[in-house]
Amino acid sequence: MIIDGCPWTCFVTSFEGPSFEPAQAERPVSDPSRDEERELVELAKRDPRQFGALYDRHFQQIYRFIYSRVREQTAAEDVTSEVFMKALKAMPRYQDTGRPFAAWLYQIAVNAIADRYRTLRPTHALDDFHDLSIGGPALDEVAANRDEVRRIWALVEALPHQQRTALVLKFQEDMKIEDIAVAMGKSAGAVKLLIHRGVTRLREGASTLRPVD
Repeated sequence: MIIDGCPWTCFVTSFEGPSFEPAQAERPVSDPSRDEERELVELAKRDPRQFGALYDRHFQQIYRFIYSRVREQTAAEDVTSEVFMKALKAMPRYQDTGRPFAAWLYQIAVNAIADRYRTLRPTHALDDFHDLSIGGPALDEVAANRDEVRRIWALVEALPHQQRTALVLKFQEDMKIEDIAVAMGKSAGAVKLLIHRGVTRLREGASTLRPVD
């Protein structure tokens, strides 16, 4: 996996912290169970070189989410790099609360996007978003054709920032309400309210959306 054309072994050596050599062994790319992920997290907390397995596992989903918010490749790569660098530095302080490790990464990503949001306005057409196949199934399933997809995402883009973020995490990333709450630093009730308000506004311009479970 690469960021800005830089593979993990290049990315990890740019970490400004205790010096270490990149891990030489190949990292697994399979999807480990939660127990295996906890083991990977514990290894990474003790040895930054082991963070590569977590990086490889979660890079695509975090980059996809960030790109869906900033809509510009270079900016998305920069923010993704920032997210994983912050995660790497914070690993010794990471506490397992029983939520997926990805929820913590999304929390860092949401904050990083918020920090830069005013200077990273979307500039690419909605076609780019669709062509990357990063639209969530809950939205795409209700689209009769490409125009419908573009119309729905145009409506999503018009939502207030927090409603938009909650909807993207729910319908695009298929995250549970509790995990979205962790990512956004809000209560589950507040997230449900954001989604309810967002869906209500979308329904004013779109025919149907799948109800929130």
